[in-house]
Formats: sequence, C-alpha cells, structure tokens
Amino acid sequence: MRWIDGLEAAAAEKLPEAVHRYFRQGSAGGISVGEATTAWSSYRFRPRVLTDVSTVDLSTTVLGTRVDVPVLVAPTTLQRQADPGGEAAMAAGVAAAGSVLGVSSNAGTTFAEIGAVGAPWWLQIYVVKNRDITLRMLDAAVEAGARAVVLTADTPVVGRKEDDGPTVWDVIPPGHLLANLDADAYSEADLAKADDLTPDVIGWLADRTGLPVVVKGLLRADDARRCSDAGAAGVIVSNHGGRQLDGSIPTAQALSEIADVLAGTSTELYVDGGLRRGEHILAALALGARAVLVGRPALWALTVDSSAGVTRLLTDLGDELEHTMRLVGARTLADLTPDLISR
Repeated sequence: MRWIDGLEAAAAEKLPEAVHRYFRQGSAGGISVGEATTAWSSYRFRPRVLTDVSTVDLSTTVLGTRVDVPVLVAPTTLQRQADPGGEAAMAAGVAAAGSVLGVSSNAGTTFAEIGAVGAPWWLQIYVVKNRDITLRMLDAAVEAGARAVVLTADTPVVGRKEDDGPTVWDVIPPGHLLANLDADAYSEADLAKADDLTPDVIGWLADRTGLPVVVKGLLRADDARRCSDAGAAGVIVSNHGGRQLDGSIPTAQALSEIADVLAGTSTELYVDGGLRRGEHILAALALGARAVLVGRPALWALTVDSSAGVTRLLTDLGDELEHTMRLVGARTLADLTPDLISR
C-alpha cells in the first residue's frame, strides 16, 4: 500500500469521530464527493516514446511565485483539530516542499503567525453580508504577507450536511475557528455568506488588496470567461470537494472545456477535487491546469505526522508525477499536452 493510501485511516484513529466525519463528508447524499477520484482514474494515456527523459523538471510558477512541484495545498478549516500547530504547522510543511498554501478565512491561526513561517500563501475569502468583516480580514491578510486572494464563488449558502449524532460544532474548543476576527462583535446575519455577488466583486477585491484574485468554485466555461473578463488572475475548477451542490459534475469532467475558453488569456487555471495520484495530476496538467490543489490528503497528512507529513505528501506526489512524466515521454510541464490524454 502507498503511504498516501493509508493516511485517512491513520488520521481517523487520532481525530475525534465528529471531526473525521466533517473532514471527509460531502453534502447531501455524497454523490459528488464519491465520484471525484474515480473521474480522474477514467483517463487513459497515449505516451510518446523514444524521447529523452533523462532529466525531468517539475518546477513552475503560480501567479509569479516559483514552486518546486505543481501541487499546492487547498484552503481547509479546523486545522488545529488535525495538529496543535494548525495552519502554522501546515505552512511549515508546505514551505519545506517548495509549494504554496491556501489559507481559509475561517483559520484557527492568525495570519501574522502563518506569515511568519515564511511559506508563500493565498487567502481564501468568503465575502459575507457585512462587508466590513470581509474588509477587515483582507487588510489583515495583506499586512501579514498574503500573495493572492482566492474568492470562493460557489457558496451563496452552505451546502447541507446530513449528520447523525454530534457534529463538529459540538466538539471543537474555543479558538479553533475565526482567529482573525472578533466573531463575538458580529451577529450570525453579519457572518452569513453574501448571496448577491456578481463578477464586479473581483475588481473590488483587487482594488482593496492590490493582490491578484483567483476565483474558486467554477465548473462552467461561460463562468470562467466572465471571471477572466472581469480581471481574475486565475480560476480554480472546483466543486468544493463535493461539499456544496451534491450531484455537481466532477472537476475532471469540467476542466477541459474551461481550459479551452481560457486559452489565449492571461488567466491561470488550477483544479482541485479527488486528485490522489501522480497519474491524476499528470492528466490535469495535460488538460490545461497550471497546478493542482489537494485538500483532504493534506489534512490527513497533517494529522498523522504534522509538518513532516505535509512535506512527505507533496514530495511523494511530486515523485509520482515525475515517474509518470518519464513514462509518458515528457521532460517539462510544458510537454504535457492534451494529445497525451484519452477518456
């Protein structure tokens, strides 16, 4: 068994049951979360032969930041339940692997503490109904060194989770959520997700922060075009890990048409959701993604072995990608093209 394949089971032994369930579950009937990895495994390869693959280079840039491997860590919450160091421990693991960290706006660690680790990081933001909350969080992230803003666009309301028994919200201690906000100063209505957003919010975020804005949660080519036209520096093809609209198509299916509509633009393309192997990552890059993001595997790795686990996860996936690139006949990420893929 690959070390990665045993991570969730090992993490489940350490996590409270309600926390493990929250990390792994999807919304409603769990259709989308159940299909994500299988969809990537449905791709087949058409390798090139008699190509010199004596050296293989996995490095690239994401929004101008160099990374050693095109595998980033997606923003996730409740990381202090996985490890006492929370997001700071995750950042240390990411830094050692030469990657980039997505930080949830619900983080249980202050942006200043995360920034002090030295890993390049992007702030994931939910725009909420009280815009003052969003502005305060953006300003704190900029001050702490965030390099981009990731706008979550698929959450006008939070997807329905069907829990049986105590939920994670019944067991988490104070201080493990919203460390960058005095939540007691605001009402639930203030903190509710904004349901009136349009592409204009992209420019609003960019103007406030001076940072590139990446829009996360796209599954349609026309939405990707609208975001690009509105000034998005990047988009992330994502169905929120199957945690929003259940029955949403897998990202493996949505990626290709979005890559087509963004071809020739300056908008960078990323994808998350169900990527668990080097072969999955190669398929995503060949179909047009600049890099991929992993969420749940990073949480399992953080739970099992703290920062070292996160570094090993990213390194192992990079090693698998390098191995697969040699077999498919590609020396650099630029050599990964759609003609290598068949469905």
